[in-house]
Amino acid sequence: MRRQISWLVIATTATVVVSFVIPLCLLVRTLAEDRAMAAADQEARNAAIVVAGLPDDPQLASLIESLDARSDPATNVLTPSGQWLGAKPAPALDTEVIRSRDNGEAFTVVDDEGGRVLLPVVVESGTAVVRSSVTTAELRRGVTTAWLGIVGLGVMLLLLALLVALWLGRRVSDPLVEVAAVAHRLREGDLSARAQVSGPGEVEELSRALNGLAERTGELLVNERAAVADLSHRLRTPVTALRLDAEAVPSQDLARRLQDHIASLQRTIDAVVKEARRPVRTQMKPVCNGAETISRRLAFSALADDQQRAVRIDLPRQELLVPLVDDDLADLVDILVDNVFAHTPEGTDFRISFRESKEGSQLTVSDEAVPDGGPRTERTGSTGLGLDIARRMARGAGGDLRIDRAASGGTEVTVSFPEVSEHSP
Repeated sequence: MRRQISWLVIATTATVVVSFVIPLCLLVRTLAEDRAMAAADQEARNAAIVVAGLPDDPQLASLIESLDARSDPATNVLTPSGQWLGAKPAPALDTEVIRSRDNGEAFTVVDDEGGRVLLPVVVESGTAVVRSSVTTAELRRGVTTAWLGIVGLGVMLLLLALLVALWLGRRVSDPLVEVAAVAHRLREGDLSARAQVSGPGEVEELSRALNGLAERTGELLVNERAAVADLSHRLRTPVTALRLDAEAVPSQDLARRLQDHIASLQRTIDAVVKEARRPVRTQMKPVCNGAETISRRLAFSALADDQQRAVRIDLPRQELLVPLVDDDLADLVDILVDNVFAHTPEGTDFRISFRESKEGSQLTVSDEAVPDGGPRTERTGSTGLGLDIARRMARGAGGDLRIDRAASGGTEVTVSFPEVSEHSP
């Protein structure tokens, strides 16, 4: 926008300046010609007065020479006898002189050779012709300097217009850039970002509208999470009643199947509650040390020992950044590990690996259970909600979640993260 405003102001100013500069330059040239021709006309009239007063005086030639020496125009007099008087070499007779002498006509000529004024003077012995001429240089004297001054003034006006355009563009665009920066922060999850209400009236109105939208978005998000959490809590009571009723079923096989289904339902509800309780992140650029955060989430090792599961953990020694805050990465690890505990038999070994990749980093959780038909996105008795939440968290950070067959034959869940260039607080 700043560039467009600058170009618009410069184009408008240039149009106005050119519209005045060209006619002004032409006017200066015309005035210079008029000035030179006026001097020639005045000297020609002075010479005509002398010739008319002293037509046959022997001193007429010296008087014409002294008159010619006072100013730039070259003045000559053609006497009735055909003799040229004047300090400069007499020009040859031409059509202009003949025309003035024969017709008794006074006129002015301006052409590429310069300017000339011819005045006929009638005396007793005939008609004398006074000829006063100026060169082309005298016709253009001072024009170049005046043109340079005019053009320089035009350039100064353009530079001034450019400065004004930059100031106007900055006054309009800078508040808009700030509003856009706030909008990007809101898009990245910083719901505390607010635009400063400043600048032109339209920008102030835009800032107020964006701030109102941010506040409304925060309110709706809080209300939505509260409603989901409340609904999830309400579901726990009937689930508990179902578990108690399932325990009272006489058939052990049916009771076991019902308990499995209820356990799956309970895990789904727990996942919904946990997702609903996750706070709205206010960090503009969430980032954490993935290896450090994952190492702190190894509290499940006691449960793994209790179920006789061997756990292999492969973490880098150096800092490896992940575009998630600590709590979100910890929740994601919990979901992937809980998925292994919930859907593989006791005694099934699994492996956790976190390493650097070409795109950034990868978190891999794989088990050694071998289901029929290869890895599945949803296991028996599972709603797949946990992995859906993990996938949504990964994609929210710019990565993705992929489910493949592990080298051991089990299921391998890989979460990829984009590269983080610097640690943002």
